[in-house]
Parts: sequence; C-alpha cells; structure tokens
Amino acid sequence: MPRTGVATGEHAIDLAALARAGALAEVEDAEGLFSQASLNAFMAGGPAIWRACHGRLRELVANGQLPSEALFQLGEVEPLLPFEVADYVDFYSSLEHATNAGRIFRPEADPLPPNWRHLPVGYHGRAGTVVVSGTPIVRPCGQFWRHGQAAPEYLPSERVDIELELGVVIGTPSEHGRPVPVDEALEHVFGLVLLNDWSARDVQGWETVPLGPFLGKSFATSIGAWVTPLEDLMDRRVPGAAQDPVPLDYLRTEPMAFDLELSVSLRSAGMASRGEPPQTIVRTSARNVYWSVEQQIAHLTANGASLRTGDLIGSGTISGPEREQRGSLLELSWNGEEPFELDGERRTYLEDGDEVTLSGELLSDVSGRIVPSH
Repeated sequence: MPRTGVATGEHAIDLAALARAGALAEVEDAEGLFSQASLNAFMAGGPAIWRACHGRLRELVANGQLPSEALFQLGEVEPLLPFEVADYVDFYSSLEHATNAGRIFRPEADPLPPNWRHLPVGYHGRAGTVVVSGTPIVRPCGQFWRHGQAAPEYLPSERVDIELELGVVIGTPSEHGRPVPVDEALEHVFGLVLLNDWSARDVQGWETVPLGPFLGKSFATSIGAWVTPLEDLMDRRVPGAAQDPVPLDYLRTEPMAFDLELSVSLRSAGMASRGEPPQTIVRTSARNVYWSVEQQIAHLTANGASLRTGDLIGSGTISGPEREQRGSLLELSWNGEEPFELDGERRTYLEDGDEVTLSGELLSDVSGRIVPSH
C-alpha cells in the first residue's frame, strides 16, 4: 500500500513502519499520519510537528537506530506524487528570463511590462496535471498559427519546451479573506521541490493575448518525488537581487533567495539507444530570482485568497545572464533561431524520445520523456 517515506542516502525510511516500532512517539498519531498515500495530513499539522519529526529522524539516523523493517533501498520503492496538489500557481520571478522573453517577443519595445518590477507576475495553473518525476509527457495538441499559413490549425505542438523552476509546497493553510503578511509567509511553507512547467510555445503564443497562458501550459507540470523540508534549506538563504523601485508596503522585506546550483540535462532517443549519458545543457542558480518566496505568497494572498495544504507555487523559469544559464529552450535557442548542439544532433525544441532531467543541490531530480501525441 502507498505510504509516506523519507529519503536518506541510498535508503528510503518507511515512516509508518517506524511509527509501529515506537520510534516516533514525539508525533501524535504518527502511524495514522504516515500510513496515508500523501504528505498532506502531516503537512497540515504545522511547523511544530514538522520540527519534532525532523529532529527525531536526525537523531535516529545519527545514532544508527533505524529498525531494519523500516529501511528499503531507494531502488526498491516506487515514487508517487508526494502530496495531493490543492491549487497550482506559477510566477515569473527571474529578471533574466522575463527580459529574454520580452526581447524575443517584443524586440522593438521595453522587454519588461510596466508592472513587472512592482509585483510578482503569475498565473493560476492546473493542479490536476501535476505529475511525479518519471511520468511520460505526451506531446500536446492545440491550436496555433504556423508560419506561412492562412489560418490557425489544430496540430501536435512543434515547440514543446521546459521550464527550470523551484516549487514551493504549502503546509499550513491560511484564512480566507486575510492576506498573509510578508514576514509570516514562510510559516506556511513545508518545503521545496524542483519543478518543470512543460510548455507548448506555439500554442501558448497564439492563445496568450488577452487572458494569458491556458492550453499551452496546462498539459503537464512535473515535480520531484521527494520534498526537501524548508528547515534543511534555511542555511542556503542569501540576499536576493536589489529591488528598484522599492516595492509597496505589503511586499516590502529584505528579498532573499536560495543558494542552490541547478542544472538541466537532455538525452535524445538516439543517445539512449547508443548507451550514451545525458548531456548537460543548462547550469544556473536558484539565486537568479527577483521576487522572493515570501513576496510571492504575500502577493498571492493580497486580495484575500487563501492558502491550502498542498498548494504548489512555482517560481517561474530561473535563468542567469549567460546563455548556458538560460532555464528554457525558448531562451537557449532564442525561439528556434539559434539551435544548440546535442551530441552531434541539433535542437531548438524537444523531439519525441527526448528525456529531460532537472537537478539541483539538496533537491530530488525531475525527469520526463516526450512521447508522441495520441
């Protein structure tokens, strides 16, 4: 039966088995919490119970006191979606990514829209298509306008892309009608995952005006199978980018980012058939964000919208100033105008059989392979 576990080294700890062995007495109803197929009930318990469990696990691991019936090799377990996704929101928080996208699509205008430096721009996505790492990604179909055609057509997307992001997992909910103050935002955060917000750029480009992303973004979002607790990442917090102009009062705080190295690798079907390893195509850092997690949460709830246990908040594509730091193929290939080399092959966007893996320090990998449209 599905149940909750913790990854440590080469092992997965079965928390329900650990509770049955009496090793988690600090956590009320530990066996009931961890016999469930998702983290939601545990996450809803709040920071005090998270810290108690975390501290006890560290003690057991450090002292070599984990019972054998609670230990499994990581390769023996089947990773499932780690939590039930309540709502999904995706932001647009990297200055470099937003600037690159603006230069691609609006070359004669200011690359940033007038609101970008005043608020964290975002959109509400589709929680039902968030999938765990390893899930095949079916090439989506949609309506778009092909170059030289007289009218739009309904076709399989020809510009399937990736987006390298951090995902924030909400644990404790907030009250509907009460905005979350920026200095209280992290109290609601359980942890982080890597996130790939797959995109069909041709569909997205045709449909975006006037209401924003829809079918071009809603077909799949992949996340890691293991959520890294925020407590394990707080020592990686560093000052973020200077914000000019100074944000409005409800967003005003010292902006912080996570000092985590991130990368993207790609392996084509041909490379896989020859037994060749994936090729790294992107190296960047989670420091390359303008709007912080706290500011994203404060803005998300500023109108009284509430947080729910299991909410997933994407950072938006994380890109740096150099070409190899661009966190999407849109930027890496400059919307198809500058193909990049892949072990003797050339790529602008993803082809069927391509497998993409997002990796990051202290975070679980996220992989997905493109399969043909049905």
